[in-house]
Order: sequence, then structure tokens, then C-alpha cells
Amino acid sequence: MATETRTRLNLWGILSESKRIINAHSRHFLGLSVMFLLPLSFTTVVSPFLLSPHRHSSNIRILLRHQQEEENALPILILILILLSLCATASITHSVFHGFFGRPVKLPTALLSILPSLLPLLATALLLHLPLLLLPFLPLPLPFPLLLLLLLPCLLYLRLTCILAPVLVVAESAWGLTPFRRSSSLVSGMLPVAASSFLFFSSLHALLLLSSTYLLRPSHSSSFALQIVLASTLLTLLLLYNAAADTVLYLYCKAVHGELAHDIAREFSWHYVSLPFDDAKLPHLVSVLTP
Repeated sequence: MATETRTRLNLWGILSESKRIINAHSRHFLGLSVMFLLPLSFTTVVSPFLLSPHRHSSNIRILLRHQQEEENALPILILILILLSLCATASITHSVFHGFFGRPVKLPTALLSILPSLLPLLATALLLHLPLLLLPFLPLPLPFPLLLLLLLPCLLYLRLTCILAPVLVVAESAWGLTPFRRSSSLVSGMLPVAASSFLFFSSLHALLLLSSTYLLRPSHSSSFALQIVLASTLLTLLLLYNAAADTVLYLYCKAVHGELAHDIAREFSWHYVSLPFDDAKLPHLVSVLTP
């Protein structure tokens, strides 16, 4: 038995499908979020206060005591955050991909999917951000901020064409330059949808981080802690839906290019049987409608 949903290829359709998958396996995604996304979000929200000139105020002093300890711990902290980000991307992408087809989504399986994707994801992330990493070290004819502003449209276009690269590393076990070529091929014809999704989540990320940096005030320890918890929770949800939306976008791009029907046929050829507990976990067939 399968349910059929007619979904429009726009941002709302991607968000709706992401919400359906997450709600159908809420405990599973809650576990992944607590393990990977919540520590990442908490550190992201707290770090501006730790690195600010007023970090030695009465409320922040308890977090970091000595400047030398901060400098020694910073590289380790960055490595831990990168590892958490890669683990979150691998496990959430794997879970959303299988949840889309109505397959069983289990926490041990999601955790086991991390190791094969870890190094390819790291290499993909480095290649994805390579232009920005190299730009400050190149001989520039203009000041860096001005040059970055002029190159912003090109960088944005490159980012959009590569938006599916991390998903492809997990879903198709691609590595090297293959995820970038494949992403560019899949996104063709879907660039406005990819742009709307990217700009939507990027804007919310920026808004949340700016508000948490400039609006939160460590005046009272209890209220400040509550504000930090609230901001970290919102950022965790945002990161979760962002990862889910990228995976759903990948599946919709495959549907537009006629590849999703082949995947569904392969499911039936293996005589896959799903015994879900509710309708949200039924195998999900999607009919996409272009405007």
C-alpha cells in the first residue's frame, strides 16, 4: 500500500515534505539532534560571548578562566564542531532519504552510516568552501570586502549548483569531483527552487545568529541561560530542517529528471514490504507539479 502526494516544486513543497518525514520519525530525529546538532548550536550561540572583550564579566568568567587555556582549547573545539557537523549531515541525510521511501528509520543504522561518509564529506566540504578559503591569500587588485561583494553573484551561483554535493556523498556514495558534477546536473532546471531554499535558510541562520549576538545580554545569569537555551533550540531546529530540505530537494530534482521513478521501481523489484505504524510512514509516491 502506498500513499500518493501531489507536490508543487517550490519552497513550500520542500518544507512540507521535510516536515512530514521529521514528524513521522520524531523520536529518531530528536535523538540525532540532541547528539549532534544541539552541541553544535549551543557552541555557536555561546561563542560570541566567550570571544567578546567582556567575556570576563561575572556571568561569563565561569566558562573560561584563563586566556592560555582558551587558545589551547580553540583548535580542539573547532575540530569537534566540524566532526559534529559532518556526523549530523551524514546521519540526517541518510535518515531523510530512507524515510522518504517509507523504509524503516532506526538510530543504530543512521549512526553506522556516518563512518563511510565521514572522509568524503570532509573532502567535499573543503572543496565546497575552497574559493572562500583561498581568496584572502591571493594577490587582490581590490580590497577584500569590495572584491567579495563584486564576486558575490558568481560565488552564489557556484554554491547553488553545488548545493546537493553533500547529499550525494551520503545518498549515492559519490566522492571527489563526482558529487559536484552530479549536483550541477540535477540542479539544472531547478535553480530557482534551490535558490529559494538556500536563501530562506541562510537568512534565518543570519537573523538568528545576529539576534542572539546583539540582543542577548548577560545581565542576569538565570535569564541569560534561558535565552541561550532558547536560541540553541531554535538553531537546532533550523539546522535539522535545513539538512532535511536539502535531501528532499535532491529527491525532487531526481523526480524532475525522471530518476525517481527508477528508484521506486527498484524498491518494488526487491519486493520491499513496509509495515508502518501510521500513515505518515507509508511508502511515499510523489507526483510533482510544475507551476
